[in-house]
Amino acid sequence: MKNSFKQTFSDLKQFFILWLTQSFSALGSAMTNFALVIWLYNRTGSALTTALLTVCSYAPYVLMSIFAGAISDRWNKKTVLLVCDTLAAVCTVAVLYLLRTQQLQAWHLYALNALNGLMNTVQSPAADVAVNLLTPEEHFQKVSGLRSFSNSLVTILTPVFATALVTLLGVESVIFFDLITFGAAFLSLMFLIRIPEVEKPQEKKEGILTSAKAGLSWLFQNPGILWLIFFLAGINLIASIFNAALPALVLSRPFGGEMVLGTLNSITGIATLIGSLIVTLLPAPKSRVKTVCNTLFISMSTENFLLALGRSPWVWYVGAVLGWLVIPLMNANLNVIMRSHIPTELQGRVYSVRNSLQFFTIPLGYLLGGVLVDNVFEPLMARTDSRLLVSLFGTGKGSGAALLYMIIGFAGVAVCVVFRNIRHIRALEEAAPEDAAAAETTN
Repeated sequence: MKNSFKQTFSDLKQFFILWLTQSFSALGSAMTNFALVIWLYNRTGSALTTALLTVCSYAPYVLMSIFAGAISDRWNKKTVLLVCDTLAAVCTVAVLYLLRTQQLQAWHLYALNALNGLMNTVQSPAADVAVNLLTPEEHFQKVSGLRSFSNSLVTILTPVFATALVTLLGVESVIFFDLITFGAAFLSLMFLIRIPEVEKPQEKKEGILTSAKAGLSWLFQNPGILWLIFFLAGINLIASIFNAALPALVLSRPFGGEMVLGTLNSITGIATLIGSLIVTLLPAPKSRVKTVCNTLFISMSTENFLLALGRSPWVWYVGAVLGWLVIPLMNANLNVIMRSHIPTELQGRVYSVRNSLQFFTIPLGYLLGGVLVDNVFEPLMARTDSRLLVSLFGTGKGSGAALLYMIIGFAGVAVCVVFRNIRHIRALEEAAPEDAAAAETTN
């Protein structure tokens, strides 16, 4: 066991340095974003104004991802990460300067968030490929679990640390902390990490547009991965409706409120954290495709219905645990499927196309969720005389959101059942000899 641990540490030493320092930097960035949302909301009192921060960050990511991988694949991965991190730090310094000179306005944040979103569009596929290059294949599942673990930890710690610093020392202290975390990540990447170059066949250089088409072309030639991406796009649509409706449900119910919403978010983060730890200890499953489908089925068929029918915060808390505990297991196996099937030299381009196809449903889901709650289901429940609906979802504000959760619960189950039976997705298991070898090594 001791020798096995030493060997694992030796195999993943470079990954561990990258993972720890980038996670530290991610915590700083998340704290800055959280603090600026508080600052902007206190200044304007508008939920829409603060929501536009996320829109400005996400829009470039969705729109430009399909081209970002082509750029990423053409450039050295370490250089891409260093340049993107540096530009993000410049944006942070700009916010700090505007804040200290009392010139900071909402449009400044929108513009800087859009630039950050654009940088993240290029950085994300480069980071995925860099992790792949630093990780021996038999450790893919462990690495996915560790990345999910750090993401969960950042989610849990961000509001706690950011709120404490803002209360004690002000928003500027959070930005200073963000810059410190950037420095640690930048210096570690610059001097301690060597990312191998991807071996590419000798061929004439492609233009950016032609290179971007290569990712899309590969997906159409591999329908199993393409259908899996469509599956996840459907899940993202439902999950975004879920997120959009959550405040309307929890804050409006007589047994809800701000404390309950905060507790629910914390439990979600803790459940994901525990799930991530479990993933790092589990052996490779016999069927990664079935694991992805089954975990999403569990998530869709539990939390939505418990939120819809629950008349106590404790029912919601149980739903959060059931809904999110299995998500790291899904993510870990999904990552292995992608890495096992997509050639390394094409991963940046394919991942970028995947991001556009898989995530474009997120802003649509947020918009749809808000419209359905405000204009369809809340008015419906306000005027209904159906005893069945009243007995299931109650009365008053929030009952319409509860009805919506019941509907998206059934929709989520239907999406899982339909896509699980698509033969192209099932065939992925048969067409993954490298993954099978990795599973045998892990076991």
